Amino acid sequence: MKKFVVMLIAFALLVSVLPASAQATEITWWAFPTFATIDETSGKYEQSLIDAFQEANPDITVKLEMIDFQSGPEKIVTAIEGGTAPDVLFDAPGRIIDYGKNGKLADLNDLFTDEFKADVGNENIIASCSDGENYYMYPLSTAPFLMAVNKTVLEEEGLLEMVNMEGERLWTTDEFTALNAALAEKGYMNSIVFCQNQGGDQGTRAYIMNLFSAQLVNPELTEWTINSEAGIKALQYTVDEVAAGNLTDGITYNGGGAIEQFVAGTVTGTLLWSPGLAKNNADAVSASGFEAVALPLPSDDGTPELEYLVNGFAVFDNGDAAKIDAAKKFITFLTDDPVYGPQNVLATNAFPVRASFGDLYPGNEDMAFYASMTKYYGAYYNTIDGFAAMRPAWWGNLQAALTGEKSAEEALNDFVADANAAYAAAQ
Repeated sequence: MKKFVVMLIAFALLVSVLPASAQATEITWWAFPTFATIDETSGKYEQSLIDAFQEANPDITVKLEMIDFQSGPEKIVTAIEGGTAPDVLFDAPGRIIDYGKNGKLADLNDLFTDEFKADVGNENIIASCSDGENYYMYPLSTAPFLMAVNKTVLEEEGLLEMVNMEGERLWTTDEFTALNAALAEKGYMNSIVFCQNQGGDQGTRAYIMNLFSAQLVNPELTEWTINSEAGIKALQYTVDEVAAGNLTDGITYNGGGAIEQFVAGTVTGTLLWSPGLAKNNADAVSASGFEAVALPLPSDDGTPELEYLVNGFAVFDNGDAAKIDAAKKFITFLTDDPVYGPQNVLATNAFPVRASFGDLYPGNEDMAFYASMTKYYGAYYNTIDGFAAMRPAWWGNLQAALTGEKSAEEALNDFVADANAAYAAAQ
């Protein structure tokens, strides 16, 4: 009996001195369906990543929950307010940085080493991951937002020569105007100026901004400035082109609806396109019997300033240092691992933020074109204070201009007033 008691005491002492890493840490990962894989059941690809990570890190357990783009954002907010936020989130800077500003995230400053920043080599991408003081998103991949046109229609109508199909395919506002007029004269409906709601609204902001080289915000990202002479000229141009039938009134369409009309062959262009949208709609475009070709947005000087997507990971601060450490280990595995990092970039149909990953699409001319657009990335303004409150003011005033309720100048002045008030309120 005495021997048995001694053994129990010895075992208890052994357990008490085991390192913390020997005790499993459980974390949760909420993931939007950003990884575009060929099969499959929702979450199957994400679970395969978890399995690979857990095999290499048996002391960490990861629980997956898939969320959708429709209800997911509200679900995250509800979880944060209820103290049940996940440990890891895969999303974009717009929402992530907002959570960080509100003190809900663990900072990732230790991950942004000089070596990592040099590998990324793009200050705009690095800045998109920060609120100016701390880094809250660890980036994986990036892709530009562009426009696209129906190449088959242009070929059939003998108008393909009106579009620059060489190199970076840069073109001007005058060339865009001439093409739309030629297509309208032949009875076609052209790109939809969509403004039903906030869905895809970055597309119309970038379109208006580029037409005559206006600026949406000041360089410090502290003031909205699109109501400049150039901005008003661009909005008036758009109103006039819709009235003339050269562009399509989009009061009843958001970005997704406008893309659906393009994919169906109903209109000849879309003001919102990306490598991911091209991949996701490839079968539908093929079924409609045409070839889509991506183009940069037109600008008066032929040099666009583009918006872009950045995909990455955030870690919530749920008050447990072990969970934070485990979550950081998990996200660096998904982004930096020499096998799974590039694989995950490919699954987003975008481009690695790390230059060291090299060309992941060798021989693919379309992806080479998309990659050439990264030099035209502008400042990432989606993290500006009051961004969410700004968005209804944008599409609401765009609607008012298209319906004639407001002049172009009134619409942009009202937008800037509301957007700057939202910024001030968020301070």
